[in-house]
Amino acid sequence: MTSAPSTDCLFCKIVAGDLPADVVASTDRVIAFRDIDPKAPVHVLVVPKEHHGDVATLAKADPALLAEVVAMADRVAGDLADGQYRFVFNSGPRAGQSVFHVHGHVLAGAQLGWTPA
Repeated sequence: MTSAPSTDCLFCKIVAGDLPADVVASTDRVIAFRDIDPKAPVHVLVVPKEHHGDVATLAKADPALLAEVVAMADRVAGDLADGQYRFVFNSGPRAGQSVFHVHGHVLAGAQLGWTPA
């Protein structure tokens, strides 16, 4: 099941080329671009080009696409850092999700602490 782009979705607009982004990698189905408010020296968002609300929805709809998202995260961390990274998905507003198009945060480039809340 694929989801139609949402006309009010920030990431759908980036995927469509309607909004600029600092793209670091892209395939036919996944795009990776720098976060505009980085929390680590390398902070890249990895986003499927299809609109899915959160990671669980994507996993149910298209597990192969989720695997492509994970592979892209690994590629980005290898290209932009030393290959060691944290990959974080926020699911729901109380968990910190502010754009409701699934995206994973690749955090790398430094010794990372742990501050979940």
